[in-house]
Amino acid sequence: MEIETTTARAVRWPSVPYVLPFAVFAAFLVLQHYAPLPGHVDLVARTVVLAGVLGIASRSALSFRLSQPASSILLGIAVFALWIAPDALFPHYRQSWLFNNGFVGTLGKSIAPNLRGDPLSLVLRSFRAIILVPIIEELFWRAWLMRWLINPRFETVPLGAWASGAFWITAVLFASEHGPYWDVGLLAGVLYNWWMIRTKSLGDCILAHAVTNACLSAYVIVGGHWEYWQ
Repeated sequence: MEIETTTARAVRWPSVPYVLPFAVFAAFLVLQHYAPLPGHVDLVARTVVLAGVLGIASRSALSFRLSQPASSILLGIAVFALWIAPDALFPHYRQSWLFNNGFVGTLGKSIAPNLRGDPLSLVLRSFRAIILVPIIEELFWRAWLMRWLINPRFETVPLGAWASGAFWITAVLFASEHGPYWDVGLLAGVLYNWWMIRTKSLGDCILAHAVTNACLSAYVIVGGHWEYWQ
């Protein structure tokens, strides 16, 4: 009976498996800004709730089939290199008003100094960045929004369908999600969108995104570049 109920809901509200995890993810970001929870409570709550939402609400939409795993890994590494390149090459690059203003936000660090050496905090934050966030964002941006912008009955649109408006609107909105890093966020959005069109595979996009975030997490922890964990 529970399986039938879940299936019926998926048919009635086909966007839910794609949109709900992202909505919960965004709600946590708002909560962090206006009513932050204590460090460990926040990290555990986000991890458990987001994993639960994905496991319960998004099972019908998830696919980890890979068509080009090696190329997806290489793309993920390339996006990571592009993400850190401006700041590595030009140390004061992101101090410009273009990246610190009332519209896009300001640079900051979302992990408290006392948690930066805490193993549990680093494991939970890395798990969220490497596993949960790529699934949540690829479900929403590439598997849902790019198709929904082509036709609100998105389930009739195949993964990786091309439409210039959908491509660029998704890329720009993806960039806006990354605040002061909107410039590299736009590049990443363009590349991930292109990869969805090329592979037509949610699994390949999740893998590429996960590799980018894995490289970035290692860069943050080993190099102390905490500003990248917004």
